[in-house]
Amino acid sequence: MDLRWRSRYVTEGPERAPQRSLFKAAGLDDEDLKRPIIGIANSWNEIVPGHVHLDKVAKAVKEGVREAGGTPLEFDTIAICDGIAMGHEGMKAPLPSREVIAASVELMAKAHAFDALVLITSCDKITPGMLMAAARLNIPAVMVNGGCMLPGIHEGKEVAISQLFEAVGQYASGKISEEELRRMESLAVPGPGSCAGLYTANTMAIAGEALGMIPPNTSTIPAVSADRIRAGRLAGRLVMRMLEIGLKPRDIMTYEAFENAIRVDVALGGSTNAVLHLMAIAREAGIELPLELFDRISRETPHLANINPAGPHYVKDLHYAGGVPAIFKELSDMMHLDAITVSGERWRSIIERAEVKDRRVIRPKSDPYHKEGGLAILWGSLAPRGAVVKQTAVDPEMHVFRGKAKPFNSEEEAVKALFDGKIGEGDVVVIRYEGPKGGPGMREMLTATATITGMGLRRVALITDGRFSGATRGPAIGHVSPEAAEGGPIALVEEGDEILIDIPGRKLELLVSEEELDERRKNWKPMKKEESGFLRIFSMLAESADRGAVLRYQ
Repeated sequence: MDLRWRSRYVTEGPERAPQRSLFKAAGLDDEDLKRPIIGIANSWNEIVPGHVHLDKVAKAVKEGVREAGGTPLEFDTIAICDGIAMGHEGMKAPLPSREVIAASVELMAKAHAFDALVLITSCDKITPGMLMAAARLNIPAVMVNGGCMLPGIHEGKEVAISQLFEAVGQYASGKISEEELRRMESLAVPGPGSCAGLYTANTMAIAGEALGMIPPNTSTIPAVSADRIRAGRLAGRLVMRMLEIGLKPRDIMTYEAFENAIRVDVALGGSTNAVLHLMAIAREAGIELPLELFDRISRETPHLANINPAGPHYVKDLHYAGGVPAIFKELSDMMHLDAITVSGERWRSIIERAEVKDRRVIRPKSDPYHKEGGLAILWGSLAPRGAVVKQTAVDPEMHVFRGKAKPFNSEEEAVKALFDGKIGEGDVVVIRYEGPKGGPGMREMLTATATITGMGLRRVALITDGRFSGATRGPAIGHVSPEAAEGGPIALVEEGDEILIDIPGRKLELLVSEEELDERRKNWKPMKKEESGFLRIFSMLAESADRGAVLRYQ
């Protein structure tokens, strides 16, 4: 038997008769146990649109494994729908779930001595959680995602969940009727897949491909396409090839691969959550990604595709325009083309087959939507350790903005103030105590930002130590570090304080004297939130957002 096979510890020798008997009790026979045992980690459930079809993808994966001579054994992990969790206490759960997902895959693989893994994923925290597990375990692993949702059609126009969240604000300001809102809710998300725009789910799927962990040109395949099933079968065959040649996740997820992933992300204008997740995955691979790296790469990378929520196109349009390989080819002089992928190929050979098929979707490097990429990292007296904004989704008129602070200690308080008409043009809404520790769980503020947009408040900014959904657009600055619960300056903001936002200058300044802030610090007491269960554990162990909001183990 090949000594690379870990499963021999539970399948070989007289002393393993009890273990073999337990496998046989699950329906396996001696022939099955002579082959490599491949764990199929599936996040299928009946709740999340991005996951409801993953049972079919898993079936294809298992067919591919068997075709290539392996024994596939499927198990499930959890998956939360951020959209359903949005705007209430449930939003505390998704980011901590990333750690639970990573641990569950890691523990299942270790306990059962799997030789390799196929990771079947979709949606925001599941993809990074599984990639964290792959880096931790460092056994051959291939990821296959569930694909993007198609946009809905409302009044002859394509729409997605971001427009529906904004429609709530339109209803609140009397711009549309409740009947129209109800019609839209039945049309905006028409079927399975990760929500149609370049929100966090599709951002992280694309990042997984750019890292090399998802087979080339498969991350953007629509969920309803037959190619999605073929991608599953391919993943099953590829993991067996990886096992044969000894190719492992840390061979693929190198520093250069992470630079590739960041560059593709900023070229597309992906979710700000990619900063948290790529940091977390990299740390599991023994690599540090400082905030400065994201900013440097974004400054030098042109924005080539304008995808919802920032623009008119959707992820399915990106796929049919050439997908991730086309972006690599367009930026070939900036990419690490010798990085290897789960296909065994290096990007240098992959892009030989790639082409941009629709210049309306993917612009040439010489004529981008914006000269800089999607992300900007801001620093200053309000964010000494940094904050993150999706600059390509901000109206140029708001790139430099000075406004009066309206601070709130939770998202609910801020949203109520919006509905009560207490927020006006020129205000800066500050939502604090929503960071990794203070939330706990670092909630997304999509309800607040979508309400601002839907109500037509064009000169209102939002700053938070929480984070934003990939569906957010506008002057929304998140990940403010240190967070309020750690005594960061955001905890000291008072109503009427002037705040300066300067995205080109990368500044986020609280225009209050240091002497005044020192006086406020003397009277500051952290706001305590009583939590139980895993949220309490997360609050105690979570690192700051500028460290990826990972759990601190030491």
